[in-house]
Amino acid sequence: MIVAPTPRLGRIVSEVWKPLLLLFVWDVIVTVTYYILPFKAPSLPLTLFGSVLALFLGFRDNSAYERWWEGRILWGAMINASRSLSREARNFLPVDEAHDLRRSIVLRQIAYVNALRCQLRKQPVDEQVLKFLSRGEAEPALARTNVANGLLDGTGRRVDDARRKGWIDTIQQARMESTMVDIANAQGGMERLKNTPLPNQYRFFPTLFTHLFCILLPIGLVETLGFATPLGSTVAGLMFLAVLQIGDDLVDPFANTVHDVPLTAMCRTIEIDLLQSIGDEAPGPVTPIKGILW
Repeated sequence: MIVAPTPRLGRIVSEVWKPLLLLFVWDVIVTVTYYILPFKAPSLPLTLFGSVLALFLGFRDNSAYERWWEGRILWGAMINASRSLSREARNFLPVDEAHDLRRSIVLRQIAYVNALRCQLRKQPVDEQVLKFLSRGEAEPALARTNVANGLLDGTGRRVDDARRKGWIDTIQQARMESTMVDIANAQGGMERLKNTPLPNQYRFFPTLFTHLFCILLPIGLVETLGFATPLGSTVAGLMFLAVLQIGDDLVDPFANTVHDVPLTAMCRTIEIDLLQSIGDEAPGPVTPIKGILW
């Protein structure tokens, strides 16, 4: 996620330079053709075309931003539920007999959120998952297709074992299960966003109409702008291509790009809070790198 207060024009141009370069070449071709082989430029309703296209792109970008914001809300819920699970494990389980179990539940939750981060970014499980699990705890979860869900299932079984041993009663077990349901619901919402793209119409037609508008733009402007057509048309095209790119950047909030929800930073927030809740030393928070929080 970009957290720098001032957007960088260079980053915007770097994302759209290829179609922008093609547009500039096309603008030059149209302008040179107009002066070498004079033609009557058709009277194109560019203002009407541009207004309709701007509304279309705005609607698409709003839909993409809603997906991005929902992803952030779901991770906010995950942070809160993780804190609640740690607090319940600390307060419900007795200090002496269940000391190891209490630590195991907290550390497994840290491993769980990091495993979920890797899954959403389509990355292999990394050391941030494995360092909080013993070998015996890691193997059953790593054998599952959904590693994060395997870790959560294992935590549920440990809570049930605590009830069977009499360390917690059924009401306390139900309270902890309710928190794990909240965690599972948040995970399900994230997987829904990850696995369900925007409908094809939202992706194909805005791209088609934007490129078509950029092709028609110099033809409609050449009589008015003359030799300045490549500059004016390219600048106008940059604005529409940038708005089109915004939708592409936000549509997948977990794609591990500079525009996405900062999963690494939020997993570190959970790690810090949970380790401190059991009295362990915690690392520092993730800091932005060149204005980007990962």
